[in-house]
Amino acid sequence: MQFITFVGFTLLVAIISYWKTRKTDESTSDGYFLGGRSLTGAVIAGSLLLTNLSTEQIVGLNGAAYREGILVMAWETLAAIAMVITAVFLLPRYLKGGITTVPQFLEERYDKMTKTITSGLFLSGYVVVLLPIVLYSGALAINSMFNVPELLGVTKNTALWITVWGIGIIGSIYAIFGGLRAVAISDTINAVGLLVGGLMIPFFGLLAVGDGSISDGISVLIDSHPEKFESMGGPDASVPFSTIFTGMMLVNLFYWGTNQAIIQRALGAKNLKEGQKGLLLASFFKILGPLIVVLPGIIAFHIFGAELENPDEAYAMLVTKVLPATLVGFFAAVLFGAILSSFNSALNSSVTLFGIDIYKSHFKKDATEKETVKAGKLFGTGLAVLSMCIAPLIANAPDGLFGYLQEVNGCYSIPILTIIVVGYLTKFVPAIAAKIAIISGVVLYSFSQFVLKPYVIGDENYPHFLHVMAILFVLNIVIMLIIGKFRPRSVPFVLEYTNKVDITPWKYLKVVGISICIIVVVIYIYFS
Repeated sequence: MQFITFVGFTLLVAIISYWKTRKTDESTSDGYFLGGRSLTGAVIAGSLLLTNLSTEQIVGLNGAAYREGILVMAWETLAAIAMVITAVFLLPRYLKGGITTVPQFLEERYDKMTKTITSGLFLSGYVVVLLPIVLYSGALAINSMFNVPELLGVTKNTALWITVWGIGIIGSIYAIFGGLRAVAISDTINAVGLLVGGLMIPFFGLLAVGDGSISDGISVLIDSHPEKFESMGGPDASVPFSTIFTGMMLVNLFYWGTNQAIIQRALGAKNLKEGQKGLLLASFFKILGPLIVVLPGIIAFHIFGAELENPDEAYAMLVTKVLPATLVGFFAAVLFGAILSSFNSALNSSVTLFGIDIYKSHFKKDATEKETVKAGKLFGTGLAVLSMCIAPLIANAPDGLFGYLQEVNGCYSIPILTIIVVGYLTKFVPAIAAKIAIISGVVLYSFSQFVLKPYVIGDENYPHFLHVMAILFVLNIVIMLIIGKFRPRSVPFVLEYTNKVDITPWKYLKVVGISICIIVVVIYIYFS
């Protein structure tokens, strides 16, 4: 019964996605890469949420909450403010310029080589880290939930390969052959399922803790573990409170405002109004995110105590413990949708980056839009196969690979954010400044975290990596401004309006944006 429910919901999503996208013209760049610039606010919001949420986040953050409590909610709640900033500041400029990829703006603002370097950084992050890890963590979750090795009568390693390739092939069909609109439609449907399924876990968990009463369950948790409800982490916490004002906001701003896999949904908006509505709707749901990715971890701590050797097992154990057996199939299908979303979104963005920023710029400058889309699809197919080959091998990697994921991403996230912010806020900073900032950002951060920290100063005495990000962000901005002072552009940069979409802002933008920021502040004050 569980398997039938799982297959049924998954097929339903696929059929609806096909039906909704069958008339989309995908022979053009805008049609394939941006869904014909036709996405509405609700679709954008749903796709943003599902692209963000996947097994490594749901399992990982709940594992962190099991250890440290509610303070890890910073990764969710601070994202809401970053999305407001993106809606107010970045998105109007993106849509005014009519860009398909973030690096496209960098070519207009600086030069082609800056764009190529940035696209290469994005692709390296997707290929080496994101795609294989999403496949691997997703396969582990599905194998555990359905006990695939026993079901198929194979070893755990064989089952891992089978599940990885199953997820990869289905995700590739969405991303490569359906384009962004198919990805966004499927994400929206799965977003509804994830909200329902994700909220079921704390619902049944609180019922179990409170002997049938949710309010009693909440009271028991707060009374029994008050230390788990402190929002401000100390200097030894994984998220010290001080990092909220430094690198934490920068990481969120990069992720929600410049990361191609995320912002591509908003770039496909039918107009600025719908794009802003989508970002703000998603930001509101991000405030509620801790109910799905933090609270279950605290419930698991209460039920299982501090006996778990691996905190990342807390969420899966809680699901097995509190969720009625009849709902396991539906929840597995929802989780499968989250896995697919992260995979196909990153893959679709990789296809976009290669087709627009590399193939058309360097391999065949006179390529037609149809040829560009075809080249992107071929690249995406090869990338998907490569990711599916690498993913099972992660099982043999050293322990702690997932823990270093966020830290490693700093190698390219902060340099890219730096040159985009300076690019929009200044008119005379030249291309050479952007290249130096990218190189110095990557080199200095890598040297700091992987040489100085472990081998020279030591982990205990070294600043938190989020503080290091903020320091290098400011340093690189200063470097760019100094270069701009002594070697300015001969002609000031002017962002021209391409008239591809209407850029009239949503009339409730300021009111809703300020309200969301106030809610985040109130939450922190309440749990302080």
